[in-house]
Amino acid sequence: MLMYSDSFEKETFKETVKDNVKALFRKQIEEATPQQIFQAVSYAVKEIIIDDWLTTQAEYRKKDAKTVYYMSMEFLMGRALGNNLINMTAYKEVREALEEMNIDLNVIEDQEPDAALGNGGLGRLAACFLDSLATLNYPAYGCGIRYRYGMFKQKIENGYQVETPDDWLKEGNPFELRREEYAKEVRFGGTIRFEKDPETGKDTFIQENYESVRAVPYDMPIVGYGNHVVNTLRIWDAEAITNFSLDSFDRGDYHKAVEQENLAKRIVDVLYPNDNHYAGKELRLKQQYFFISASLQALIAKYKKHHDDIRKLYEKVAIQMNDTHPTVAVPELMRLLIDVEGLDWEEAWEVTTKTCAYTNHTIMAEALEKWPMDLFSRLLPRIFQIVQEIDRRFISEIRAKYPGQEEKVEKMSILWGGQVRMAHMAIIAGYSVNGVARLHTEILKGQELKDFYEMMPEKFNNKTNGITQRRFLLHGNPLLADWVTGRIGDGWITDLSKLENLKVLVNDEQARREFMQIKYKNKVRLAKYIKEHNGINVDPRSIFDVQVKRLHEYKRQLLNILHIMYLYNQIKEHPEMSFYPRTFIFGAKAAAGYLRAKETIKLINSVADVVNNDRSINGKLKIVFIEDYRVSNAELLFAAADVSEQISTASKEASGTGNMKFMLNGAPTLGTMDGANVEIVEEVGAENAFIFGLSSQEVINYENNGGYNPVDIYFNDWELKRVIDQLMDGTYSGGDHNMYRNLYNSLLNTQCTDRADTYFILKDFRSYVEAQKKVEAAYRDENRWSKIAMMNTACSGKFTSDRTIEEYVKDIWKLEKVGVSLVQPE
Repeated sequence: MLMYSDSFEKETFKETVKDNVKALFRKQIEEATPQQIFQAVSYAVKEIIIDDWLTTQAEYRKKDAKTVYYMSMEFLMGRALGNNLINMTAYKEVREALEEMNIDLNVIEDQEPDAALGNGGLGRLAACFLDSLATLNYPAYGCGIRYRYGMFKQKIENGYQVETPDDWLKEGNPFELRREEYAKEVRFGGTIRFEKDPETGKDTFIQENYESVRAVPYDMPIVGYGNHVVNTLRIWDAEAITNFSLDSFDRGDYHKAVEQENLAKRIVDVLYPNDNHYAGKELRLKQQYFFISASLQALIAKYKKHHDDIRKLYEKVAIQMNDTHPTVAVPELMRLLIDVEGLDWEEAWEVTTKTCAYTNHTIMAEALEKWPMDLFSRLLPRIFQIVQEIDRRFISEIRAKYPGQEEKVEKMSILWGGQVRMAHMAIIAGYSVNGVARLHTEILKGQELKDFYEMMPEKFNNKTNGITQRRFLLHGNPLLADWVTGRIGDGWITDLSKLENLKVLVNDEQARREFMQIKYKNKVRLAKYIKEHNGINVDPRSIFDVQVKRLHEYKRQLLNILHIMYLYNQIKEHPEMSFYPRTFIFGAKAAAGYLRAKETIKLINSVADVVNNDRSINGKLKIVFIEDYRVSNAELLFAAADVSEQISTASKEASGTGNMKFMLNGAPTLGTMDGANVEIVEEVGAENAFIFGLSSQEVINYENNGGYNPVDIYFNDWELKRVIDQLMDGTYSGGDHNMYRNLYNSLLNTQCTDRADTYFILKDFRSYVEAQKKVEAAYRDENRWSKIAMMNTACSGKFTSDRTIEEYVKDIWKLEKVGVSLVQPE
């Protein structure tokens, strides 16, 4: 049975679903719960996907195609069922088939948890890239970890973030396949014994007294849009080599008996364990080495099935390291090539440096991963030896190129100050180093990685991020997707540049009216979600001003809420003033150990409690914090937003991808000239965005000169001073004068931080206020606003991950497209 719409067999599909309910749950379809029906439908869909999956892999083998292995600690996939049906071009057909069975596909989709394998933009980017690779017919594997619990489920209790386990595998994952036959052993710790091989005379290194776990892969299908290509996301689970030591148990050593099992369980327990203590750092490093070692062992075994010469691995394999987390791939590949495959150092180094490429996702030095040397050497003793040798050889290169400039060694070496600097290793060994927005790449070259760029400029390049329109328009905003297709055809689904054909409709009053009516309906849909989940009534006719992203100080959710406090003061003081109703919507998770970020969440909710319950302002202002922000509710938010808040401190946001999702769905950017905002403004025009604040260069100049004095602004802007004082006077804390002292100190007290107001919130505050006034003025002019909104959608073509992937393929990976023929029914 084929699932694609051109050959969809409705009756066969319905029977398969009924049979699955019977086989899986011993029930008739009428008795099944929505969760059971979800499982039955998913297995019916997977059955068809597997035919294409097998065919795809057979074609790759036949063509001996070069494959990219995308190594990432995160894959924020979102729900699989709807996305698979979209890409199989059978969503509407399946919906109709289920309706005939009195089953609502929307209800069934809601039974699926979001695949909890990622945190924020980095993980969602990885998911978009896999979607584009499959859609564009490129051979690819995603490689990561099968976390038992995701980042965490976020509950808001009394305004505070509370982390609860995200048991996303509780009901099982119908789309995964356990691949027991490809299990690998991964070793930690122990000692390294050195000896010479008596026959070859080569040095050999033997790891002894180590702990080890068994890495078992689970494969998830990545379906390309309408082309029968199915690639693979391979996520590794950890199991004990021997689950239970009966011998130890019989001797009474109960702890030893289950020690291996506990080690395995800890490694895959949770995404990003809190690493502000030694044990947390050790676990994170174990996680990274675990999935990298297993993935590299598997890809080498796969290569050797059909190729004899391991020295030509780079001709058939590209390894992309998504940020610094997978950088241990460099020494691990060296280890496998030298210790297992028998290459000498120079041969192994040539293979490694022609195979590994590195994507940098951050400008901030503190986010470039570093490990304590004592931890690294104890946990990965052989890997540390290899890193030492890479570092020794590179330092020789530095000294040869810059004689007498020992400060270059300090700045560029991998091992320095008791730390292993992972980004340095990635740059030294990678044949490509890319940033993720043009501004980001220029800052890397001119600031954080300047010394490396000057020494090896040929490695550096830019690949501006993108998003998949199939998830964030076709699936997330079906009303707009259908309207776009009705107006310009469906070519945009695989070629987003075709959205520029909407530009001619911007001056068509009827088209604009239809566009804005769709936005209104999406706002009604979101208002219903907010009522159900938050118990708050919001007016869909108000301006929906949305900031949803990971919560970090540089993203400046604090600036947003301080401005809302300012607006509230204005309305209270001047009830007669003209004010267009606003609904401010936040969604964000703070890392479990990030106290200041968690205090910001509490402040947002505290201000919301006061403002939302103040009847005197007549509903002019509402504040909503969306609990447990994730891909599924993100789709609702992007479709409904009027304003896209992208207000990071200039020079701090590498790219952003939420900004692209809002733009695609017709929400103009209110933001700084940071990350990909710069390129968004270039595409849409400055008149169709609302830009404020310091430039990147101005921020960098301040930082290079010790910052600025926010106290001067505090004492010279009494309205802002009042807002800051309200953090301490009990207005939003039930009279508690200390609840927000840390936030207050971060803005004003230089003794609290390296310098006060590290992220220039007070410096940018007035500029932000003025930009918000421009938003309101533009929104009041319906004709102008509808043109701005439509232009954002029409100009978003550049920001598809399809374009980004084509650039990676052309400039870095050198892959070739592989077509997959239609599988004929028997």
